[in-house]
Amino acid sequence: MSQLDPCPTPFNLAAYVLAQAQHLPDKIALAVLSPTRSDRWSYARLEDRVLRMASGLLAQGVVPGDRILLRLGNRPDFPIAYLASIAVGLVPVPTSAQLTQPEISRLAPEIAPKLILSHEGIALPDPLPCPVVSDLEALADHDRADYQMGDPNRLAYLVYTSGTSGRPRAVAHAHRAIWARRLMHEGWYGLRENDRLLHAGAFNWTFTLGTGLLDPWSLGATALIPAEGTNPSALPLLLKRHDATMFAAAPGVYRQMLRAPIAHMPKLRHGLSAGEKLSEPIREAWCKATGTTIHEALGMSECSTFISGSPDRPAPPHTLGFAQAGRRVGILDETGAEVSLGQTGILAIHRSDHGLMLGYLENDCFDLPLTGDWFVTGDMVHAAPDGSLVYHCRADDMLNAGGFRVSPQEIERAFAPIVGDCAAVSVEIREDTHIICLAHTSDLSDPDLRHHAQACLARYKQPRLYARMDALPRGANGKLNRKALAAAIRDTQ
Repeated sequence: MSQLDPCPTPFNLAAYVLAQAQHLPDKIALAVLSPTRSDRWSYARLEDRVLRMASGLLAQGVVPGDRILLRLGNRPDFPIAYLASIAVGLVPVPTSAQLTQPEISRLAPEIAPKLILSHEGIALPDPLPCPVVSDLEALADHDRADYQMGDPNRLAYLVYTSGTSGRPRAVAHAHRAIWARRLMHEGWYGLRENDRLLHAGAFNWTFTLGTGLLDPWSLGATALIPAEGTNPSALPLLLKRHDATMFAAAPGVYRQMLRAPIAHMPKLRHGLSAGEKLSEPIREAWCKATGTTIHEALGMSECSTFISGSPDRPAPPHTLGFAQAGRRVGILDETGAEVSLGQTGILAIHRSDHGLMLGYLENDCFDLPLTGDWFVTGDMVHAAPDGSLVYHCRADDMLNAGGFRVSPQEIERAFAPIVGDCAAVSVEIREDTHIICLAHTSDLSDPDLRHHAQACLARYKQPRLYARMDALPRGANGKLNRKALAAAIRDTQ
């Protein structure tokens, strides 16, 4: 696909995703897998549940444009509630089930939800800003709703990403965002209607939601999701038993799977990876063990994935791959001008990209920060002569924890009241394995620090290592030297 046709109008994201229910009603859209059983959803059953839940949502008194906060776990309820909201013009706000009560309470005033959908055991805001519905089965016990069609540029959903200032930011996306994902079908996946794509992530992870569910459904393919609690060691058996043709996971999952011999998977064509940089040793070990390649993608919440290798155009070794056909990206210098071929600069996305967000939610408006006509990503890259992009680093200090971008400032702000001077950095403890470490100058014990982290930070944000230091390394101007700090901690391990 060299370019993307204009998004149809009127348009609805959920109607587009579930359109195959009219053509393939009995085909399996979703199978939730465990080593002993599977829960199967046909396209007809899936759309029926979505539209009935959509009607149930409206029966709660909410109206199109209202925001629905999703506090849901790793179950099919999550994508169903997400699509049900969008189907009738409501705005779902999916949030990580790992967020603690203080974390979700800080986000709630900005979200200003009119309704919360929750599963037991997942933290809710305090105080509660609106009614809470936890019986989702009863919510779906209504007649089917009709899709609300409209302008493809209108707000469809909000999703949170970690901001460089340490404050999570709400990213606003239009209904057209799903239309732009068509560029990934060939530019990354090589996805076809007869594919069976197994995604190793949880239902309530946005990587799973897009790559593992919405994209396969929009083509009439079958999505396979491991049941909650499935160990990575069981994934090869599930891939083989259920004839998976594609496998998607974060690099850490591939690493865990490769710790044991992998059975032959004759139907598997290739793997997909995103969330964090895939190391060459993992790529090579996977190829040796399975005879298949892994195609990696670079993306962000603000535009999903837009740089990738693919079956038709594999990424050259040690590169990110290519801008997907139909994307317009640039590499800018500090003045906002495009650099010459081979020069390192900041990767940017043109404002005309159909997948680019409407903006960050700020005071109930959308702020799209631009440098000229470009949205700057913060990733430092250079272009090779063949057009592939070589990754260098982040221009900011963002950390990566198992595919989740985490701001060090957010971690530091959580600990500052009890430890004083502190800094969060990523430390490589062995080849291709990085963890979040908190360096501090207090006398608190590691157990005390871990207990504090559990109370105020989601699991993926919690440091795995604590390093007490007499003083943190700083330059003459007092600025923290994070590179030197990470090296000092690494040398003590």
